[in-house]
Amino acid sequence: MFDLTIEFDRPDGLAAFGEALGQAGISVEGGGLFTVDGRAIAHFLVADGPGAQRALAAAGIPVAAVREVLARRLDQAAPGQLGAITRAIAQTGTSVEVLYSDHDHRLILLTSDQVAAAAATKAWDR
Repeated sequence: MFDLTIEFDRPDGLAAFGEALGQAGISVEGGGLFTVDGRAIAHFLVADGPGAQRALAAAGIPVAAVREVLARRLDQAAPGQLGAITRAIAQTGTSVEVLYSDHDHRLILLTSDQVAAAAATKAWDR
């Protein structure tokens, strides 16, 4: 799975994004968009990152980054899971850069060191 980083700079940017991926047969599996200081930055999860990037480029939508994600399943019945998994990552000296959930109830992570984060969170690899 891949995370796409997109900065939207026009009112119909998100609509154009969704239309371009839909026309390419690429489904969005999770993600979100946040505006900070007037900049709308989105992270969306797709199975085919390179294909999505090509489809978006053809539609005139620049992709800032395409990165493989780390997906982990938290035990929803156990309080404190977010703290436990992010503490395990932090203890490696790794920073969490992006965090969201996908449509399959998994935690999606982009970190400063995906290899270290993956090793530190093996217990959540279900």
